[in-house]
Amino acid sequence: MRNRVSRALPVAAAVLAAVAVLPLSTAADAAARREPASRTAPVDWPSYIVTVRRGVDPAAVAAQVGGVRPDRYFHHALNGFAARLSPEQVADVAALPGVVAVEADGSAGPA
Repeated sequence: MRNRVSRALPVAAAVLAAVAVLPLSTAADAAARREPASRTAPVDWPSYIVTVRRGVDPAAVAAQVGGVRPDRYFHHALNGFAARLSPEQVADVAALPGVVAVEADGSAGPA
C-alpha cells in the first residue's frame, strides 16, 4: 500500500501542475490573437448593438458596410452583432434590408 501512494504522488503532482498552468496559457494565447480596439475603430466612436432578422447572417450584414468590424456576434437572445460605428455607418447599417434595429450599447439594470 505504501508503494502505491509513493508512486502516485509524483504523478498526481505533475497532473495538477499541468492543469494549473493550462488556463493561464490559454488566456494568454486568446489575448494575443485579439486585435487591439484601435485597429477596429476609433475609441471615441460609440458601441452599437445591431439586431438582424432570424435567418440573416450578422457577419454578412457587417461586411456590407465598409470599415465595420464587429467586436462580438450574437445568435441566441438576439441575432446580430456589437461594433463601434461612426454616425455614417449607423445610418448605412440601419438602411440595410434585414436589419431590425441599431441601438446604442449600454447597461441594463435598475434605474
